[in-house]
Amino acid sequence: MDSFGVLAQALGVAYAAGINVPATVAVLGVAQRQGWIDHLPAGLDVVGNPWVIGVASVLYAVEFLITLVPGFASVWETVQTLVRPPAAAVMAAATVYSLDPVLVLPAVLLGGGFAATTHGAKLGLRYAVDASPEPVTNAIANLAELTAIASIALLVWNHPYLTLAIAVTLLVLLILLVRRIVRSLRRLLSGEWYRAGAAQSTSS
Repeated sequence: MDSFGVLAQALGVAYAAGINVPATVAVLGVAQRQGWIDHLPAGLDVVGNPWVIGVASVLYAVEFLITLVPGFASVWETVQTLVRPPAAAVMAAATVYSLDPVLVLPAVLLGGGFAATTHGAKLGLRYAVDASPEPVTNAIANLAELTAIASIALLVWNHPYLTLAIAVTLLVLLILLVRRIVRSLRRLLSGEWYRAGAAQSTSS
């Protein structure tokens, strides 16, 4: 794997960690132990330790349950702003360290920035989803996130460029979706839709 391929793999790991760190660690660890991926870089293979997998799985289960509760989900995701980007930067650095130490600094900077963007887009979507008073939409969002994490964490080792391209495309679409939702909520809360509907009824 060339340097750009290694960096792409590191960014894929950072992308997944930007969504959820414990889930990324658990998925990578299980994948390594089950042989779903050939190997992980020496700096990252610690995730295959059974204790690490166990702790990560428990943390993810706790987070899954917390984010099912409307109101608490938004608070939890806001707090994670302080956790996910730095953790993703560390995981990106661990991915490249043993393969090409020169890439450590670029991996930290790009990985942290990438994870911050991913987390920010997810945070906006979570705020919108959390506005619903029932846990079903939160549960669907959790499962969608886990599917995205598993797909990226597994595919990036064999198809780093393609996986990263798909991930970036999905991120852009998510950002556009969040912007649309936020604008719609602003119109709804400001009464713009009501005034427009009232004006239309009067004119007819």
